[in-house]
Amino acid sequence: MPRGPHDAELPTLAAATAALSVGAAAPEGGGITRDFEEAGSEGQTAGELYQRWERYRRECQETLEAMEPPAGVTGVEDSGHGLACNGSFDMYVCWDYTAPNATARASCPWYLPWHRQVAAGFVLRQCGGDGQWGPWRDHSQCENPEKNGAFQDQRLILERLQVVYTVGYSLSFATLLFALLILSFFRRLRCTRNYIHINLFTSFMLRATAILTRDRLLPPTGPYPGDQAPLLWNQALAACRTAQVMTQYCVGANYMWLLVEGIYLHSLLVLVGGSEEGHFRCYMLVGWGAPALFVIPWVIVRYLYENTQCWERNDIKAIWWIIRTPILLTILINFIIFIRILGILVSKVRTRQMRCPDYRLRLARSTLTLVPLLGVHEVVFAPVTEEQARGTLRLAKLGFEIFLSSFQGFLVSILYCFINKEVQSEIRRGWHRCRLRHSLGGEEPRQPRERAFPTLSSGSGPGQVVAGRALCSRALPGNGDEASRVLESYC
Repeated sequence: MPRGPHDAELPTLAAATAALSVGAAAPEGGGITRDFEEAGSEGQTAGELYQRWERYRRECQETLEAMEPPAGVTGVEDSGHGLACNGSFDMYVCWDYTAPNATARASCPWYLPWHRQVAAGFVLRQCGGDGQWGPWRDHSQCENPEKNGAFQDQRLILERLQVVYTVGYSLSFATLLFALLILSFFRRLRCTRNYIHINLFTSFMLRATAILTRDRLLPPTGPYPGDQAPLLWNQALAACRTAQVMTQYCVGANYMWLLVEGIYLHSLLVLVGGSEEGHFRCYMLVGWGAPALFVIPWVIVRYLYENTQCWERNDIKAIWWIIRTPILLTILINFIIFIRILGILVSKVRTRQMRCPDYRLRLARSTLTLVPLLGVHEVVFAPVTEEQARGTLRLAKLGFEIFLSSFQGFLVSILYCFINKEVQSEIRRGWHRCRLRHSLGGEEPRQPRERAFPTLSSGSGPGQVVAGRALCSRALPGNGDEASRVLESYC
């Protein structure tokens, strides 16, 4: 499950659930060792358990010898159904002869110390069309209930987190799409700042789409039935890996556009500017081109050295750092930019506190609205790697990152579109224009010529920090009075 899941740094929640299920779908002969190790928990010694297991094995062999095997087992086609799987004892449970392309079911073995608690359970195993047993066995119903309880609790938490981020990404996608249409529709909103917002919104939408699609394509754990298993598995694997690659690219592009937002805001407040058109071309290159510089090498190395499953698990950590390193760098750079901007805000607002009695409230509000735009919340658990995150810490990290990452697009669309006073003013102007046109019978009303880049009133978010002439003008402000005017709207 969320890689979600924190998308670019953790496996998906579906993958995490699958990882928890490894013990529930073990290879042949993999259960008896754990049974011996846990015998003491039920008051039995390893010797007593071995004696019970040996008696169970002998009874299984006697039962199978007494049975007449189907014709398919002796090499004859069984009524057109193919060769039957041979009855056998796989060191864990006794299997009867099974028809091809069928799922065999055996009761939990009675030698287990906790058999009374799992007597109603079954072990499942797949018989292929070629008359051979599949490599996997599902004995989850026969696991030690004491041990299985903690597993089920974690699985339940992960499934709930998956529901949370599914709702979050779906809600974010809907609001971002609406915000994207608004910013694209009104001509007076077309300036470099909003062009960057549009690309950021698009990256959030692609990220949500890629993650939700990947979760749908992630193959379930367990055996695949019949002769179609290899073909279906290969097709599902190809689609799932493609979705995984697209997810890594979209998540990387999203982080790059968050970095572009930080760089642009920093350039408005600190740097001496130049041509915004030239800068915007660089922003486009960074936002959409930079992710390919680390995603493509990751795909190549992953294919060569860790070409397993759907690429959703990262057993070789060195390969995963190809993706993780540039994302951590973007988080670090944006955090430094955030601290720098915060220092500028504090210094400017303090010099005006006599004219702005509630400057502390305004400063806090402005700071909080910068957090989702720059992704500052990522800093909280960024130093904690997957190797360090275990138990409660891991669940806390997953919950924190999944919730904020999935709803981040929703927050950004609200703060920088729907409650932005510039956008609200344009929507009201467009609504009044439509009503006036309707009252005049469809005739276009004559309006006085307006400035191409009007000065905007202050608003509730940092979009207003760089509003008006400072945002939509051709030249970027420097360190002097222009930067002061950019920050003026905070008061």
